[in-house]
Amino acid sequence: MSQENKPHTHTHVLPDGTVVRHAHTHKNTKAVVNRLARAIGHLEKVKKMVENGEDCSDVLIQLSAVRSAINNTGKLILKDHLENCIVDAAKSGDDEALEELSRAIDRFV
Repeated sequence: MSQENKPHTHTHVLPDGTVVRHAHTHKNTKAVVNRLARAIGHLEKVKKMVENGEDCSDVLIQLSAVRSAINNTGKLILKDHLENCIVDAAKSGDDEALEELSRAIDRFV
C-alpha cells in the first residue's frame, strides 16, 4: 500500500471518557514529501553557499526560497488536515482535535 493511500489513525479521549478514533487517508502525502525533498535540496545549497563564502545577499535570497517552500508545505499539510482529520473530529464532537489544531496553527504562524 502506498503512503498516499495508507490510512492514518488518531485517538483522543473526550472529557466524558469516550474514546474517539479517527481513521482517514491523507490525499497530499506524495506532494508533501516531494515539496520537503525540494526544500531540503535548497537548504543543502544554502549550506554550501555559506561554506563557500558566497555573497550574503544571495544566501538570504536562497533562505527566503527555503522559508517559502516550508510555508507552502505547511499550508498543504493544513489543508489535508482540515479536509480529513478536522472534518471527522467535528462530526464526532472531538474538541481535543480542534484544540490541537489551534495550538499547531499558533506555532506554525
